[in-house]
Amino acid sequence: MTESPVTENQTDTEDQAQDEAQIQDQSEAAEDTPAAPQPEDGTASDAPRAPQTDREAARSTMTRAERLEQEGEIAADYLEELLEIADLDGDLDMDVEGDRATVSIVGADLPQLVGSNGEVLEALQELTRLAVYRETGERSRLMLDISGHRSSRRQALEERAAAVVAQVKESGQSVSLEPMSPFERKVVHDAVAAAGLTSESEGVEPRRYVVVLPPA
Repeated sequence: MTESPVTENQTDTEDQAQDEAQIQDQSEAAEDTPAAPQPEDGTASDAPRAPQTDREAARSTMTRAERLEQEGEIAADYLEELLEIADLDGDLDMDVEGDRATVSIVGADLPQLVGSNGEVLEALQELTRLAVYRETGERSRLMLDISGHRSSRRQALEERAAAVVAQVKESGQSVSLEPMSPFERKVVHDAVAAAGLTSESEGVEPRRYVVVLPPA
């Protein structure tokens, strides 16, 4: 049975993009066995959960900013242990950007943790989010970067989006981009919106792509 293409507009939430990443990277979830994340509708999961941790118990009294800082600390602990086990160098930077925690592994070139197209980085990010969930009992939207891969990719995508926006404005015709990861599509959607146009995602994983639309 052929699955019909799915269309999402530019206002899709990043949580939906995370779900796409989980579908795309099914194999990575098998590498860890924490409790399954809560469903989007907030209903309780049938999967068993670990007993409440001290961090989880204290979380209910925290502000939103403090919770994000805690997520960064948990993620950093997890990644520090991973680097030690793998005997890899690298320093950890933690920050809060908007409504998400960010953790970066810097100070070393680690292509083996990035992958040729960022696929290893995406898998490691999902495992790190699961490590955070295991400690807090809440889904995380934490963003992981390694050796500046995401920041470099973001800049390239923003330049690509600017060129496509100019092409669409001049021709009055929509333009479809190449298939991208959820992170990459989000960067393009944001850049297109900032330029005053609209965009949407079409297709199904792993061939989901962005279409930039002409002015109405």
